[in-house]
Amino acid sequence: MHPRTHATLLAALTLCLLAGCAEDKEQPAADGSPSPSTTASPAVPGPPWHDEIAPAPAGTTVGGKGSGCELPLTFSIGPDRTAKPIKVPEGELGELLGEELTKRGGATVRCEVDGRAAGAGFLRVWLTDQPTTDPRPALEAFVAGDEKASDPRYRTVRAGGADAVEASWISTNELLEEEHRQWALAVRAGDRAVLLTVSEGLVAEVGDVLPGYRLAGRTVAVTG
Repeated sequence: MHPRTHATLLAALTLCLLAGCAEDKEQPAADGSPSPSTTASPAVPGPPWHDEIAPAPAGTTVGGKGSGCELPLTFSIGPDRTAKPIKVPEGELGELLGEELTKRGGATVRCEVDGRAAGAGFLRVWLTDQPTTDPRPALEAFVAGDEKASDPRYRTVRAGGADAVEASWISTNELLEEEHRQWALAVRAGDRAVLLTVSEGLVAEVGDVLPGYRLAGRTVAVTG
């Protein structure tokens, strides 16, 4: 298959699948971000963390049985958002590209919170494939799994009542010739690490995606 044709197909399938179903700078956790602790970084407004952005109002809780996404932790999502498990496409196309779209850096995407009705894009939940006692290496591996990642930043934060690590980086879409900033929060839940991720994009800006992400991080409750 021609490389450009494969890239176009991959981009189209990514939208179909996910819509349908370095510098190590320790920086902060302010109002609207995961709650601070003695080990968390201080709050800093503006890029890359944008701690001045407040969390969305709470709607429902996901992660438990019957919530649409069963996970080893729970968190709140805002109004006009729905959670659903990620399903790998079937058939030859699924075998060819499914793993590429649902796995990254030793983690597999398990759940997606669709915030398009609120103009908030998607929040995705990933679970590490192997046991881990430290979320930091899991988060670093996830970021490294994005071959187009640049300018990665990390900081320690609190996610609900748990210690967590947060990352922000820039990902380049060569097909569209655009750069988008992404964020991820990693917390240990049982013997795995759970990652909550969001990204600004064509229709969702920083102020659209971060309120729901902040709410999720602030309300994390480990159950596994």
